[in-house]
Formats: sequence, C-alpha cells, structure tokens
Amino acid sequence: MSDTKQTIVIVEDDDGMRRALQRLLTLAGYNALAYESAEALNAASGIERASCLVLDVQLPGASGPSLYAQLREPRPPAIFITSHDSETTRRVVANAGGVHFLVKPFAGTDLLKLIATLGTR
Repeated sequence: MSDTKQTIVIVEDDDGMRRALQRLLTLAGYNALAYESAEALNAASGIERASCLVLDVQLPGASGPSLYAQLREPRPPAIFITSHDSETTRRVVANAGGVHFLVKPFAGTDLLKLIATLGTR
C-alpha cells in the first residue's frame, strides 16, 4: 500500500506548522516529506518523488516562489502558503508560476481539498 501513496513535499520554516502539515497529510494517507528550507530540500533530493509541493512563501534563504521558479519542467503543482497576504505577494507567486494560494491560518480541510483538485489523489 505504501508504494501507491502520493508524495507531498512541504517546505515550511516554522517547526510547529511544518509538523502539523506533515501530520495532517500523513493522516490523510499521503507520504509527507517536510523540510525547513529550500536548501534542506535540495540537499535531500526529495523533490523528484513529489506529486505536489506545499511551499511557504517566506523562507530563510531561497523563498518558496524562487524555489518553484528554479524547478525544471515538468514540475509538480505547488500550493503556496503565507501569513503575509498582499497583492505584491500574490504577484510574486504568480510570476513564479504558482496559482494555488492559501493564507495562514487556514483549515486543514481547505488544504486537503486543494490537493485533491490538483489530481494528486
């Protein structure tokens, strides 16, 4: 059964939020891999298995949008999360190729529904 699980990669610098997202996605039946930065993700080479990315917009080092913009096509769909919603933030995400956006705090069900619409389940 574990071979059929979709892998969701989380990049979130807040420890509590990262653990909560990983727990939510694991309980929902996904293989959830969590990293505290873009650099940690790159060092682990976890991106190759990803069906979907959940990326914090503001990260130490490379931001979520810059990480996503640097990925080679075809890249997995990404959901960007932020506690700093603004037109500028949305424009930066859109320029990186992102279209899916959630503002913290958000309900776990909202994230799960969005992942489901991306066809990863």
